[in-house]
Amino acid sequence: MPWTKFTKVALGLGAAITAVRSTVYTVDGGQRAVMFHRFEGVLEEPVGEGTHRKIPWVQKPYIFDIRTKPYEIKSDSGTKDLQMVNLTLRVMFRPDVSRLSYIYQNLGLDYSDKVLPAIGTEVLKAVVAQFNADELLTERPQVSALIRETLIKRAKEFNIILDDVSITDLSYGKEFSLAVERKQVAQQEAERSKFVVAKADQERRAAVIRAEGESEAARVISKATAEAGMGLIELRRIEAAREVAITLSNSPNVVYLPSGGNILFAMNSPSKVAA
Repeated sequence: MPWTKFTKVALGLGAAITAVRSTVYTVDGGQRAVMFHRFEGVLEEPVGEGTHRKIPWVQKPYIFDIRTKPYEIKSDSGTKDLQMVNLTLRVMFRPDVSRLSYIYQNLGLDYSDKVLPAIGTEVLKAVVAQFNADELLTERPQVSALIRETLIKRAKEFNIILDDVSITDLSYGKEFSLAVERKQVAQQEAERSKFVVAKADQERRAAVIRAEGESEAARVISKATAEAGMGLIELRRIEAAREVAITLSNSPNVVYLPSGGNILFAMNSPSKVAA
């Protein structure tokens, strides 16, 4: 008998706790609740943070996370010159709190998975198609700004706020990478050819200038010889002989320098003095 009474009390207490819990709900920090009323439909005003009362079976809250969260979008897009580019975007998004009831009615709690991949791919393909493959690198800030502006405007149509949009990865197809490599090799060969041509042209000009100088020198010498006779040539011969004699006299291997036409050298041998 006592156990029966205790069981009844426990069951009554459990039912009371369950009844109380079914009449309250909690909205944590960074969240908002959209209330569905069985007779009035989705209430327009979202419910803020805290513990709130509800009517069991008649009202049901749906909790939205309104904090900014990251989302990654990947897309293979074609450029203006028909090259395939692999792009990855990272967007920081959050719902428009004032439009949570509309979001729930039309998109549901998983609104981000339904909207962001679709509009992200659409915007990427539309923007990338306006540029050539190499311009995506040389004009990357402009491309990034255009993607950000277009995507923010497009997301706003679905009551989604984008706090940041950035390109995290950009890569080209294998065919384009090979084409770029071949282009670089061709440019290097072209620059090398330009250098060779320029060097040959400089050497040709130097040869012409040298030949003109030698020709002018020969003309001057011929003119001087014609005016002064063989005296000038004899003078140059004497000067050359004197320079040779001075050079030989300063050499440690020269032993004897006679007054006649013969010159004796002692290279790597004991010196001999003429009697």
